[in-house]
Amino acid sequence: MVNQLLAVDQQVDVGGSYICHLFRQINSRGIWFGDDPLSFSMPLLMLQLSLISIITRSIYILLKPFGQPMIVSQILGGVILGPSVLGSNSAFANKVFPSKGKTVLDTLSVFGLMVFIFLVGVKMDPTMVLKSGKRPLAIGILGFFVPYGLAGSVAFILNHFLSLDHSISKILPSLVALQSMTAFPVIVCFLSELKILNSEIGRLASSSSIICDVCHWTIMTLTFAAKIAKGRSVFSFIGSFLSCAFLIILVVFGIRPAALWAIRRTPEGKPVNEIYIFGLLVALLGCGFMGEVIGLSALFGSFLLGLAIPDGPPLGAALVERLDCFVSILLMPIFFAICGLKTDVFAIQKLENVGVIQLVVFVAFVGKIIGTMLPPLICRMPLRDAFSFAFIMNSKGIVEVAMLNDLKKANVMSEECFAIMIISVVAITGVISPLVKTLYDPSRGFLAYRRRTIFHNKHKEELRVLACIHTQDHAQAILNLLDTSNPTKESPINLVVLHLVKLVGRASSLLVAHRACEKPSVNPTQSERIFNAFKKLEEKYHGFVTVNCFKGISPYSTMHNDVCSLALEKRTSFIIIPFHKQCILGEKLETCFYLRHINKNVLEKAPCSVGILVDHGTQKRSRYVVSQTSVYRVAVIFFGGRDDREALAYGGRMVENEIVRLKIVRICSSVEIVKGYERSRMLDDEILSEFKHKAQWNERIFYQEEMVTEGAGVIALIRMMENNYDLVMVGRHHGESQVLSELANWNESGELGTIGEILAASEFKLWASVLVVQQQRKVWGMHDPEESTHLRKINF
Repeated sequence: MVNQLLAVDQQVDVGGSYICHLFRQINSRGIWFGDDPLSFSMPLLMLQLSLISIITRSIYILLKPFGQPMIVSQILGGVILGPSVLGSNSAFANKVFPSKGKTVLDTLSVFGLMVFIFLVGVKMDPTMVLKSGKRPLAIGILGFFVPYGLAGSVAFILNHFLSLDHSISKILPSLVALQSMTAFPVIVCFLSELKILNSEIGRLASSSSIICDVCHWTIMTLTFAAKIAKGRSVFSFIGSFLSCAFLIILVVFGIRPAALWAIRRTPEGKPVNEIYIFGLLVALLGCGFMGEVIGLSALFGSFLLGLAIPDGPPLGAALVERLDCFVSILLMPIFFAICGLKTDVFAIQKLENVGVIQLVVFVAFVGKIIGTMLPPLICRMPLRDAFSFAFIMNSKGIVEVAMLNDLKKANVMSEECFAIMIISVVAITGVISPLVKTLYDPSRGFLAYRRRTIFHNKHKEELRVLACIHTQDHAQAILNLLDTSNPTKESPINLVVLHLVKLVGRASSLLVAHRACEKPSVNPTQSERIFNAFKKLEEKYHGFVTVNCFKGISPYSTMHNDVCSLALEKRTSFIIIPFHKQCILGEKLETCFYLRHINKNVLEKAPCSVGILVDHGTQKRSRYVVSQTSVYRVAVIFFGGRDDREALAYGGRMVENEIVRLKIVRICSSVEIVKGYERSRMLDDEILSEFKHKAQWNERIFYQEEMVTEGAGVIALIRMMENNYDLVMVGRHHGESQVLSELANWNESGELGTIGEILAASEFKLWASVLVVQQQRKVWGMHDPEESTHLRKINF
């Protein structure tokens, strides 16, 4: 055939053997012209990738209900395609995974691993090693050296008192080091899959794994240097050292300054120039090439370059955004599948070898549990959480699999040992994942030990508020609300502002206090602009309002953990979160689905009361800061129940401000308007009686009762309120009743409750902001907080 020359002189080395192949067999002309598509590299590669993707995804779907991570499915997919299952059929193996086809897959898998390691370096913050406190430092050191010492001792005893196979005795030192490590990339991926990356344990595991990695690679570097010095000439040793030093200097003093220059040239919020991305990708290929040339592998060069690039926006985030999906969806499954294809369970012949290896693995596992549990227990971490943390630190993943793959390629590890270790990795990871999901629930730590609500806040007591901001647009409405919340000397407001930012371009989450610069920045970041706006509120109410600013960087799926943990730590009574639909003058502009997810989780798990603020365009009316001569009109729609009482308690605090006019609209009906406990109805009557009495001599308070017989009456009443108020407050949940059930069709998402959804709907031309209030739901030791005998009424 034309352009197909048999190449006997051009041979390919595959695992120490040689094969002959045909040149230029890339694209097939098709079966109708007599070609076998699987004899050509392109259709063969497409079939291999399709099989790998379909089988691994199918296994993942089957195992997901059992809490299994993706890596288990990917390795099992490779095992099924390999000689253990389908590959045992020689016809299938020779046709679908021939030697020449495996060469292409091998190259793709190693390239994918190189880019993955580069992205890990980009997401990683090397300064975390210096910033780690005593606890992560102790955990990292003990978490490596305790299993290293115990497993090393067991391996030494086995080697000297048992007649082990040469292949086993040769590999034991490498297995001891492998089982003692806790790889940062593995831990971060594991925490992300479990959705606990920004939990207390997640942050501790991330920082501790970096320390553990430093210990591991220090030992490995010293061992590698000793082998070079012992087994090679002085010239080779000096050459390796100098070339490695040259690569490090090039990256640190050449590429990193260029990356910092590119960041300075990129305005905040603007996309990174494509030429900068192109330059870094070329640098990635160059560093990978240099790593191969000097004998340190492309992985070292790519990881070093990744560390040199600052994590997070704009440059790190842009690289991750462009490469992450391609690598994680396409290239990494190839790598794991290749490892599975190399796994032959039938190569395991001697149970003695299985026992020896598993004994070393078990001792290292127990040693790591001991080493990583001791410091947290000394710091009074609950035993259940300490066990969960120790299991997380024992998880295995891509780094361990890559090291096993390298050992097999270097002929240090036999087929039997490789199969045993791959099975161990799958078994350990497969058991740890559901165990951690069962043992550890971050929301358990958000349970408050006392009532933290506005209703239960003492009259002359400090009010602690947590305001959550996603964008600068959310700040204005919250500032208006706080400005009318009547901070005084007797009852000041302690405000915590939390700017929530999506985790992108970073591996670990972050929750840090903002430190104001001595000199204002010429080009302030979005966080600084938000915090500066709230600092102006603090200056206006000097001594009456205290503002503390925090920035939380985490994935959307677990962002509520930052909100709830900070609220618990600061003993907050009220959390203010923005509604997921941004409206201006009653017209719906945008729906943020991630914000809706965050809000639902905060409402479910918050350790205090929560208010969802619906902004109908108050910033357009320039209310902030409210002048002393203006009037701020507030309405509270009261059906009954604890959430309405909380809203009314907040209104009671506001009305002490001279510029506020408060109107309570009590909804009544001939039938029971809200079903509830007898004590709840008693509390409703008490607080309403106090407001009725107050309204008789306070001209700023108005009390009105409205009789309705059906849901249409409620809607008509709300329409009458259009454009008459600056703020409308209502409780989120109400008991079941005939009137409210008629309004259930308005409840699209359930985030605001029935009445809240109506007030927020774009069909109503409501100019006022809407605050939907939910009173604290969970208190330690109470099945139903509303039924507690320790409740007391609010005093005005």
